[in-house]
Amino acid sequence: MDHDADRLTLWPSYFDVRRSRRSGRRVAKDAAVKKPDLEGLYAAARAVGLRKIKREANAARPSDPHAREGRLVVSRSGAEADAGASSKEEIMQLIGTTWREQRKKEHEQVNKPAAARKQGGKSSPSQGKSKGRSSSRRRSFKR
Repeated sequence: MDHDADRLTLWPSYFDVRRSRRSGRRVAKDAAVKKPDLEGLYAAARAVGLRKIKREANAARPSDPHAREGRLVVSRSGAEADAGASSKEEIMQLIGTTWREQRKKEHEQVNKPAAARKQGGKSSPSQGKSKGRSSSRRRSFKR
């Protein structure tokens, strides 16, 4: 593999909130996500405005050769023109914060219908309570 100064490699594990900086996370925790994957990384990079992107699905990171997480290859000059970020750290922070916001919006949309269901009246008895026992009376552990 030849060296190209215009090419930046981004691995999904750079954005893993569960990793420490020492074990490979390259962005701040507020720009990291849980369970990062290549497709999410690609979508976040596109949302930032990057156009010169290449996905390599079966690539393995040299420090973790058994985990074939894939990688994203980004053009440095394209990133500077499209997103205004000149360094790899700036590009990673932009992608990370955008990715985290996307995940937050997805999470809110998934949980929104569940919250609407809970607002209704109490139509059925709650689980685990029998009808014969009074819930207002407390029992102690000692008998």
